[in-house]
Amino acid sequence: MAEARNEALTMTRKYYLIAMFLLAAALVATVVAYPQLPDYVPTHWNIRNQVNGYSPKWALFLFGPGLMTFMIAIFVGLPWLSPKQFEVDGFRATSLYIMVIVVSLIAYLHGVVLWAALGHRVNVGRAVVGGVSLLFCLLGNVMGKVRRNFYIGVRTPWTLANDRVWDATHRFAGKAFVAAGVTGLALTVIGVDGWLPLAPLVVGPIASVVYSLVFYKQLERRGEL
Repeated sequence: MAEARNEALTMTRKYYLIAMFLLAAALVATVVAYPQLPDYVPTHWNIRNQVNGYSPKWALFLFGPGLMTFMIAIFVGLPWLSPKQFEVDGFRATSLYIMVIVVSLIAYLHGVVLWAALGHRVNVGRAVVGGVSLLFCLLGNVMGKVRRNFYIGVRTPWTLANDRVWDATHRFAGKAFVAAGVTGLALTVIGVDGWLPLAPLVVGPIASVVYSLVFYKQLERRGEL
């Protein structure tokens, strides 16, 4: 028992160390780049990769390190925030893995924005879609390990109402997210721009929500709830 607790503690520390390293790297990169940045930097692009939004350069600390700090703090508080029978402790390793990949995505996107703000040419739209597509692939690989809770996963009225619906939906969502991520990533790599690479990233989650409703209603009709 003590050995299991020590192993869990070691795992927890490892994930938090990775997250803190990413946070520190984003903070250092921003501090180093700050003197070279113009007073206002591009922070929003349209679907044609044209800049349509600027922010004061100090806002980069909020969009990058600030958002990463907030995300880490949320995951730190999840065990305390979770009500009984919906605890995240039952899949703590998976939840911390998800924390790391989400923080990694924020760090990556911050790096893209910082690079563009320094005057380098970059297709921000393609970079963002590629990063989010990879996130979907990584999330899909662990979706089946997520247990019923209020914060992580496909949280619909039907999944939250029944463990069987939750488990079946997340097995389906795992496949749907990986398929969506691979498709989006492939379209990005071959140079497709616009809405097309985004389509699978929208379809995957929607399909998972619809699946949860359909499966719940099937169980309801059969009297198996």
